[in-house]
Amino acid sequence: MRPELRMLLLEAFFYLGWARILKALPFSRLAPSLGKQMEETTYTRIRSNEPLLADVARAIHMVSRHTFWESKCLVMAIAGMKMLGRRQIESTLYMGTARDASGKMIAHAWLRSGAIYLTGADEIKKYTVVAIFGKQFQQSEHSQSRIWSGGD
Repeated sequence: MRPELRMLLLEAFFYLGWARILKALPFSRLAPSLGKQMEETTYTRIRSNEPLLADVARAIHMVSRHTFWESKCLVMAIAGMKMLGRRQIESTLYMGTARDASGKMIAHAWLRSGAIYLTGADEIKKYTVVAIFGKQFQQSEHSQSRIWSGGD
């Protein structure tokens, strides 16, 4: 396993735990940390950043299956947003609702950065989006690429 991925696994473990704690807060206290409400970030692809996005998604999915706390969609999306935010990479967290076969209300959350869905994408067509949180940073595309690759 690549050393970079090994470090991302450890980071994912930390942020999944942190996100689980944040999820326990009243949503009104959590929401401001998720970004601007009802604003999406750009869908523009930055191809040089896509390997890192894939690694972050892989780390979150791998680790979430092995935590001793619940690490489902919202926890995974928050963790991914925090991991990307640490690198000043913009992302959008979506929340949606739907009804299951018995008519019970169900909810789902997913995370997107650029054109890449990092978490929760497999089920988004079933849900109606009810909240969007866009986390943006004032950086040029070139600066983001340098941050992702470790800088100078």
